Amino acid sequence: MPELPDVEGFRRLVAERACGATIVDVDVRDAKVLHRVSPEELGRALVGRRLRSAERQGKWLFVPTDGETLLVHFGMTGSLRWQPCDDAITARDRVLLLTDGGRLTYRDGRNLGTIAVANDVAEREAITGPLGPDALAVRGPELGALLRGSRRGVKVTLMDQTVVAGLGNMLTDEILWRARIDPARPCRSLDDAEVDELHGALRRVLREAVRAAHIPRGPSWLSGQRGVDDPTCPRCHRRLAWRRLAGRSSLWCPHDQRAPAPHPPTAAFAGRGSG
Repeated sequence: MPELPDVEGFRRLVAERACGATIVDVDVRDAKVLHRVSPEELGRALVGRRLRSAERQGKWLFVPTDGETLLVHFGMTGSLRWQPCDDAITARDRVLLLTDGGRLTYRDGRNLGTIAVANDVAEREAITGPLGPDALAVRGPELGALLRGSRRGVKVTLMDQTVVAGLGNMLTDEILWRARIDPARPCRSLDDAEVDELHGALRRVLREAVRAAHIPRGPSWLSGQRGVDDPTCPRCHRRLAWRRLAGRSSLWCPHDQRAPAPHPPTAAFAGRGSG
């Protein structure tokens, strides 16, 4: 699934290749990806408009024109490509924006993405729903406050786009593994030092993944063990484990990501009820 690093890569593609191009035609090959707009309405909104530099919030890409703004969410398998206008069209190409400089193609194998247009910020937010701060910009104290405001587990909370925007299943597994935090830990059980370590891991993971424009799968990355028959921890080399959290498969190391031992009861508390 495209997560923040992938969408940031698509943002850079639009900024570097398509910015300034004028849309001369819109070809909707599958209207299932359109949201709140028909193929005809999409064409009327975009044809003749000049593409401006793209913006990103979490997993959403916003491409302003000198009229309306194009909104793109990539679902499970969506992507953007900049191609010559006469390039061959594949069965997975859903929406094509032909410009005076090339073709911006939205490709989606599973057809679960979203293409929409908005006139203003209010209309844009009505389409995206509420989004938390972008994961690439969230600061340590802000992250701590967001986590302490949740009664859920840390992984489920981090994946909630209304809390922090941009983190998906693979990124949260990677970040929590780097921070040595059990993904099922209740947010409110994290102390200040653990929140600091979590924020540092988030920054390091995102910095490397954004540079690559995808989540790396190298030997030092937990993500490199996905799809392996017998996955082992890149750090301690012991067997990794799978568990289901909020319906998602979570990969973690039971040895390195242990929950802290409960504090022993105080003498006063231990003595209650005795005698």
